[in-house]
Amino acid sequence: MATVSDNGPGTKRVRLSPGERREQLVSLGVKMLRDRTLEDISIGEIARQAGISRGLLFHYFASKQDFQRAIVRRANEELLARTMPDRSLDLFSMLRDAVERYVEYVSENRISYQGLLRGPASGSPELMALADATRDAMVDRILAETPLAADDPELPRLRLVFRGWIAFVEETTLIWLREEQISRTQLIDTLVGALPALAMHPVLTEWLAGSADGTVLPA
Repeated sequence: MATVSDNGPGTKRVRLSPGERREQLVSLGVKMLRDRTLEDISIGEIARQAGISRGLLFHYFASKQDFQRAIVRRANEELLARTMPDRSLDLFSMLRDAVERYVEYVSENRISYQGLLRGPASGSPELMALADATRDAMVDRILAETPLAADDPELPRLRLVFRGWIAFVEETTLIWLREEQISRTQLIDTLVGALPALAMHPVLTEWLAGSADGTVLPA
């Protein structure tokens, strides 16, 4: 819990618990990540904004790399929260809504997004593992929403297909962010349309097609 110390007339210093201080530092890092690459986040600037010494930051994080991992982990959590499926929508609309919010998020964070996927940070095994965990979480979400039986023999293949679709979404969005040769609506149409085309599963394709044209499909 935060406490306030009186250090003399007109000066008060807020003392945070270790958990609160760590949260503050990670939040500052994520805020900076919105307009710069991970490598360009200055430990000194973070410490100044937090009102602590540079050395004290390493009381809460074992190393600069540990701090960077915490920032990326939080940014990935933000992305997953931003793209949470809206279960009030039909399957097709749910997919399109999530893709729209994904494109919106990466557009707002294009510098860090491009840096994490194509910059020096993308070669870090630890950061690659965090990115893969986020992709796996997205695959699990898609599978959880599809109208397929738990014992459907196609599930292993579809898991692979959905993972490939996410790679397609990432790469296509990266190119679009760099060149923007088509409209955002055209980009989203392309990303959404690619999933049933790749899946090649009759139930899933029918369900998505029925949802898209307004047909009411059985639950």
